[in-house]
Amino acid sequence: MLLARAGLRVHVVEEQPTPGGGARSVDDWVVPGIRHDLCSAVHPMALASPFFRGFDLAARGVRMRTPEVSYAQPLDGGRAGLAFRDLDRTVDALGPDGAAWRDLFAPLVRHADDVVAFLMGDHRHLPPHLLTAVRFGLRALEQGLGATWDRRFRTSEAPALLSGVAAHAITPLPSIAAAGTSLMLGTLAHATGWSVPEGGTQVITDALLADLDAHGATLETGRRVTALDELPAAHAYLLDTAPGAAARILGERVPPRMSRAMRRFRHGDAAAKVDLVLGGPVPWRNPDVGRAGTVHVGGTRAEMAAAEHAVHAGRHAEHPMVLVSDPAVSDPGRAGAAGRRPLWTYAHVPAGSDVDMTEAVVARIERYAPGFRDVVVDARAIPASRLSAHDSAYVGGDIAGGALSLRRVLSGPALQRDPYATGVPGAYLCSASVPPGPGVHGMGGWHAARRALVERFGIRELPSLAPGA
Repeated sequence: MLLARAGLRVHVVEEQPTPGGGARSVDDWVVPGIRHDLCSAVHPMALASPFFRGFDLAARGVRMRTPEVSYAQPLDGGRAGLAFRDLDRTVDALGPDGAAWRDLFAPLVRHADDVVAFLMGDHRHLPPHLLTAVRFGLRALEQGLGATWDRRFRTSEAPALLSGVAAHAITPLPSIAAAGTSLMLGTLAHATGWSVPEGGTQVITDALLADLDAHGATLETGRRVTALDELPAAHAYLLDTAPGAAARILGERVPPRMSRAMRRFRHGDAAAKVDLVLGGPVPWRNPDVGRAGTVHVGGTRAEMAAAEHAVHAGRHAEHPMVLVSDPAVSDPGRAGAAGRRPLWTYAHVPAGSDVDMTEAVVARIERYAPGFRDVVVDARAIPASRLSAHDSAYVGGDIAGGALSLRRVLSGPALQRDPYATGVPGAYLCSASVPPGPGVHGMGGWHAARRALVERFGIRELPSLAPGA
């Protein structure tokens, strides 16, 4: 998009029959009027990402719905941790651990824009707001190291609430990468909220496509590219692919050291998707959980850590980590005829798992929502091994673009000065495998496109992303 807005001729090639990758919505296979989000459903970074702030989704007709409760963590006995959009309400709800939660998040929430600038950058320069970066780093060390991560809280709700967010990293707990994930997403939960796009994630992709079309870009779908020679000659190529796929496409043009790094890139643990259709809301034992846009169903901090370690060891956890989103909570229009509604879920599983996780997901939710089985109308499972059929970047069901580690987040697939470079002049990697990592934020492509504009076209003044520009 940045390239098209700079006046360059842009041609986009998409392997799938419809564009968007994981940011797509599809109609239910049985129930009319129900749409499921293929991968991304809730968008914590949509209102905070510098790219989307410049793009201005609202001005393009995309309405982001922000629930009162960003996320929740149900526990046994009807207890639950609730992360309200309002930090003060969260502090009050956490009782004895409220002050500790405030101490952890308040300095980051007050400087949320600085946190975003630090984490969404290309990680090649000193943080623009060093004090905020230091605050963030010290907290990530505290929550990322086994010797310190249990020192802050006294009850079970607060540590479970924080660890549920850390589990988005799909990596063993505790770890620095998971702690950074929890602090970033937790900060945004109180600063801008975890939004759901009205009508489903597809509306975001459609807005991006409309802008591409308005600036003369062309789009080709349903075409798998296996070699660079299959494409017309161009001054720049941006590859939104896994590193291994980029190495195969670029072939012998890639220097041997870089080719080895890209082909040996380590992918992470996986997610197995289960799309459900319900006849009504989830009957959570604690009704307040039903106010949340996202629910982390993993139990206590210790239970989640055990589940994530089992998955990392190549075993299916007895009680897997399950993420749940009921989009109709904040977007009532997602409920169809007779009150039927989609429920978005996925469970963490070992990479390449071919197990249908429907029963495991239903049982996990039933533990905290008795009678849940009775409201399930239909279900469809996509095992981890089949997720790549919907987006080839999801190798083995790895939806994070690679195993999350501090080194990978900082440097991408290889230790080099420019994480977007492939070793081939004019070819740039711009997927979730490069900084700033996974998520619907647009920043990987933005950073790569900036490099292409300067290095290949000599354009240093970036075009505006604003509507009408």
